[in-house]
Amino acid sequence: MVASPSSIHVLARRLASVLEPVTGQVYFARECHDNYVALGFGPSPRDVNGVPGPDFTAYFTSRGSVMGQVPGEVVAAAFAVFNPAVVIPAVTKGWLLTDARTICQARDNGAIAALHRIIGENPDGATTARELLLRAVAPLRPEGRPLYAGLCSLALPGSVMGDVWRLGDMLREFRGDSHTAAWVSRGITATEVGVMSELYWGLSIKSYSRTRGWSDDDYAEAIESLTARSLITTDGHLTEAGRDLREEIEIATDEQMMPVLQVLRDDVHTLIAILDPWGVAIRDAKGYPMSGPHDLAESARS
Repeated sequence: MVASPSSIHVLARRLASVLEPVTGQVYFARECHDNYVALGFGPSPRDVNGVPGPDFTAYFTSRGSVMGQVPGEVVAAAFAVFNPAVVIPAVTKGWLLTDARTICQARDNGAIAALHRIIGENPDGATTARELLLRAVAPLRPEGRPLYAGLCSLALPGSVMGDVWRLGDMLREFRGDSHTAAWVSRGITATEVGVMSELYWGLSIKSYSRTRGWSDDDYAEAIESLTARSLITTDGHLTEAGRDLREEIEIATDEQMMPVLQVLRDDVHTLIAILDPWGVAIRDAKGYPMSGPHDLAESARS
């Protein structure tokens, strides 16, 4: 049986959790939605508990733009958990509406404007957070991490909170790329990791991963495969082996964040203390859902 996460792994997950709403608000910020609509994309198609969700064509195109004007196949590969049959036509449509430089700037401007609106242009601790995030990303390497590498190619915005957002997004995508490497290297498919993650988080199958564009047939194939490998039970629960494997994937992700914790040392607690109330404020302002995958991963235990 895989051991419970050590204090270092718990700390890595805690950092990811408090960072998530500060950076992940780019996918829910009304300023971003407005900027994309001005470029010809659709408005936010849904509102969940007051939080406007992204138009997926704008989402795939804007997030993918950090890698340049790449085809949908590349975006699907980098995002990893989304059905390429959904991603590829969305990105193709997106590049008919705009170019990578333009939508990337719209993305930056919207995310930074949202932070300025909600927590201010220079809130308490912002300068320290920027300094600590600069230290955090300094030892990170881009090999096998396309979204992180794409962000590394972009200049810092130049404002205090703009830099905080860019550096935080780099750290977020580095962990995301690392997580993809962890589950792909263990022979898990996108639908399989979606099903395993939902059960690991205590959710029902397809309650979260359905947004990734997979069909019922895709899920049926994943469930059949996981059941045949004794990773989930016939009544839809993780087996001990399945929970161990999913925890192993999370631990492998945490371990790839060790350079961050090593360079920050005890200052990681300072960074967490600064980011945490910002995330609360962003959620209270309906700028990010009340709970996201990093919150669920942080609380999960074997």
